Amino acid sequence: MDRIELNNTLIEALHTNKQVYLTYYKRGQCITETGFIQFVDSLGDLFIFIDDVFELKNKIRLSELIEVRLA
Repeated sequence: MDRIELNNTLIEALHTNKQVYLTYYKRGQCITETGFIQFVDSLGDLFIFIDDVFELKNKIRLSELIEVRLA
């Protein structure tokens, strides 16, 4: 999945409030979570999502994102 495709999917999920499956790197591990996108800053290399389990805000760098799919 290329960066443009990732960004477009994040933006679509943000504007439609659709749930997403995210796979990203965190401390050298590959993590997959389900949640909702709350904020995307492509220039700042950052997005915020609310996880589905604990409803916590997570700030993640776009550069750490591997894959994002609409649920």
